[in-house]
Parts: sequence; structure tokens; C-alpha cells
Amino acid sequence: MEFAVNRFARHCSTFILVMVALMVTGGRAVAQQPAVTPDSSQTPAPFPSATEPVSKPATNASEAASGSQTNSAGPVKESTDESMTTLGPGDLVEVNVYNVPELSTKARVSNSGDLYLPLIDYVHVGGLTQEEAQTVIEKRFDEGGFVRNPHVTLFVDEANSQGVTVLGEVSKPGIYPDPVNRKLYDVVSEAGGFTPSASRKVSIIRQNQQSPIQVALPRNLGDDTSGNVDILPGDTVTVPRAPIIYVVGDVGKPSGFIVDNGTLTVLQALALAGGANHTAKLGDTRVIRKTPTGMTETKVQLKKMLEAKAPDFTLQADDILFIPVSGLRVAAARTAEAAVSAATAISVYTVHP
Repeated sequence: MEFAVNRFARHCSTFILVMVALMVTGGRAVAQQPAVTPDSSQTPAPFPSATEPVSKPATNASEAASGSQTNSAGPVKESTDESMTTLGPGDLVEVNVYNVPELSTKARVSNSGDLYLPLIDYVHVGGLTQEEAQTVIEKRFDEGGFVRNPHVTLFVDEANSQGVTVLGEVSKPGIYPDPVNRKLYDVVSEAGGFTPSASRKVSIIRQNQQSPIQVALPRNLGDDTSGNVDILPGDTVTVPRAPIIYVVGDVGKPSGFIVDNGTLTVLQALALAGGANHTAKLGDTRVIRKTPTGMTETKVQLKKMLEAKAPDFTLQADDILFIPVSGLRVAAARTAEAAVSAATAISVYTVHP
């Protein structure tokens, strides 16, 4: 009986040792297995072919306008209207085919609007936008069997066919070619800068846009560069003449005052002109104004204004405040003529109301 008990005890000990060994071995096997990710059961995506891009560009505005995102090359730029610019004779373009560097080339659009490219010969791109030209070139590569599913990018290095036209109050108005990657300040500088009477409210007429772009610039361009907007090929930049108010006659300093960013009243204009002389005939002060129907004259109660017995009022652009000399007899019909003649011989100053 004692022998049977001892034999049963030995069997139990052996069984326990075997179970412990199995548990330890199984734990080590589990620890050596690699971690399984949640997506490991999915079929891996095929590796892209040599003619297919790893990632395609955004095809709509919502994908392209992600200006706050960044990538390895830096912040993503906002989409502009450059894609709407059409190609024309004289433009120098750079064509790249993804993963096929042998087909990358630079070429100039001919006078007939054609572009010569390797393998596919001449391609007509005149009048097409950059995106449209890319599509045409991709189709030619694909249909010719040269590249399977090609991805073509086209960049304009020199947009000579559509220069920027600069008009108005600049030193050298004209058409300036090659406006690629230009800013407004660059174009104005190339045109010789503003004239002394230039307004700082610049208008930009852009192709495919119904209304012009209005840009308000500071007198000193270095003070604020927020108005230094992009200029695209085909843009027309118009710099109008700034509003000038003239004060002539019997005053301390007959002058013209540029009031581009504000307004002037009668009393303010008189003060800037050094005030009226003691020989001035204040009761015969007039405002000469140019209208579509001709010159008009409006009598001003300047003496009462100075005594605060009559309200002051705002002058308009190109108004002439004329204060005659006391005792000077000028025919009513010739008052405007005399004032205009005096205004042409005075100095012009810029004021900041």
C-alpha cells in the first residue's frame, strides 16, 4: 500500500513539472512573435510603376487650398490664378515627365503656337492654359505608346507672350515682358516708379475677372508691404492721378495739395496755403470746379467761415479755391480762366489729412 502511494506521488510531481515547462516555453514563443498591426490583414497596395506618380496632385479647389498644411518641402502655397493664364508665342516653358527624366526639356513656343518635345514632335499649345497643355501632352505620350499613364508638369519660365501693361502716373508707361514671379512693387519699379502726382490707389485688371482688383498703397512703400500683391501675365496695372486741390490768388503760398488718402475743407486748404493776405478780398472767394458740362463757379462766404458764422465744407478733387486781391476787377466770365492759369504755375505738395 505504501509503495502505491509513493508511485502516485511521483507521477503527480512529474505531471506538474511537465505543465510548468510547457507554460514557460509557450510564453517565450508568444514574446518572440512580432506585433500585429490592425491593418496587417489587409492586402498591401501594389508598388507604383515607373510611369505612375506616387501621389497625384489635387484635382479640385478643396484639395489645393490647404495653405495651413505643411510638408517636407515647406508650407503648401495657396492656389492662384496662374493656371488660367494662356500660353502664347515666345513663352519659354519647362516640361517634366514624372519618373522619366530623359523626356524633361525646356522649349519656347513658336510663332504658330507650337511646342517641340522629344518623341511626340510638335504639340499645339497656343491659347491653352497650363493645365490644358499638360493634358494634351500626356495624351500624346500615352497614345503614342511612349509612356504608360504619364504624369506631365509644365512650368512657365518666361511669359513673353503676355507681358504686364503699366499705365498712368509712372515714369515709363508701357508693356513689360516676362512677368513670371513678379510682385506689384517690382513692376512699378521697372516702370520707373510713381510720378509726384501719382495716386496710391492702384487698379489691376486681370484676365477672366469682371471687376478690377483695387490696391491701396502707403505713400512710403516700405512702411507696409501688404499691398505688394502678385502680378500675373496679361495684367494691366493702372496708376491714376492723385486728387489735387489748388489754392490760388492772394494767399501766402499759392499751392496744389495732393490729398490721396483723405479730404480737405476750404479752411484747411487755406491754412495749408499760408492763409489769406491782408489785401485779399475774402467776400469774393470762389471755388472753380470742372464738371462734364464745363467749368462752374461757386461763391464762398470765406469771411463768415473765418468768423465761425458760416459752415465749412469739403472740397472735391481738382477744385480750385480762388481768393482775389482786393480792388482787382476781374470780369465774372474770366474768373475761372484766371484761376486755372494761376493753378498751372504753382508747386504741388503732398498732404496727409
